[in-house]
Amino acid sequence: MNQHGRLCLLPNFCKGGTHSGAEQDWLPPGFPRSWRVPVIDYLFSVAPVRKAIWRLWYPFLTRRLRGDGVLFLNYAFEEVPPMNLPLTSGDEPNRACIQLYHHVATQAPLAGKNILEVSCGHGGGASYLTRTLQPKSYTGLDLNPTGISFCRERHKLSGLEFVHGDAGNLPFGPERFDAVINVEASHCYPDFPRFLGEVARVLRPGGHFLYADFRFRERWDEWDAALAAAPLKLQHTRNINAEVRRGMEQNSARSEALIARHLPKFLHGLGRDFAGTRGSRIYNALADGELSYRSYCFVKPGVNAAAGAP
Repeated sequence: MNQHGRLCLLPNFCKGGTHSGAEQDWLPPGFPRSWRVPVIDYLFSVAPVRKAIWRLWYPFLTRRLRGDGVLFLNYAFEEVPPMNLPLTSGDEPNRACIQLYHHVATQAPLAGKNILEVSCGHGGGASYLTRTLQPKSYTGLDLNPTGISFCRERHKLSGLEFVHGDAGNLPFGPERFDAVINVEASHCYPDFPRFLGEVARVLRPGGHFLYADFRFRERWDEWDAALAAAPLKLQHTRNINAEVRRGMEQNSARSEALIARHLPKFLHGLGRDFAGTRGSRIYNALADGELSYRSYCFVKPGVNAAAGAP
């Protein structure tokens, strides 16, 4: 997203940043420099085109990263003092990313509940939460069919399923889930208010929307207004800029290695922004306050007859 509030194609498709010379280099050498930024801005001003680009980007990313078993596409989280979650040896390499999921999901009790995660990525968070919080069922949904195939092959757990679908048109009946989780994805959606309406539709009365994402300063009012207008009641929110930045620092070296192995050189700067490595524009924006990363817990008003709770 640039300083005028228009979305940029890269450095990170969804995780936009302010303009510098870097994102002008995403096109192959020889493309007229004077066309680059205007073309990017125009493409992302058209929601269907923007969505079509994401449909290409994320399968590309899954294919590139499959061999390394990358299970998380979100940023990360670390507190002071450290959270020190007890993790298995298999989960330990993904500690910082897992801690973001843990922070978001533990805002409400999920044991024995039916959970939906919208935009589940490569399924690492879905797997971790299924194994540790013990919901009755956990459904991970994503627009990326290649990613969903990866999830189905990689994460084979009782009660966990993965579904291909669109955040703006959830393929479920009303009042199906006790909680909906959404981690660092809604800034990609072409119609954020529609997504919030879909969340409310599939939640049971008394169910929770457990949410985390970021926006740049010029979109804060729009973000706040959409959340305030949603048919959901805010229970609490928290700015987690410092925690996310610490998590980025923990993951930075690993992310740099993945970028070097899997992206062509002309995309390395863009890949660093997508991954939030130390010194990237996203990393710096968290520090200087131009970007706000927040977690939220909402509840759907009404009474869940099964639970008897508001």
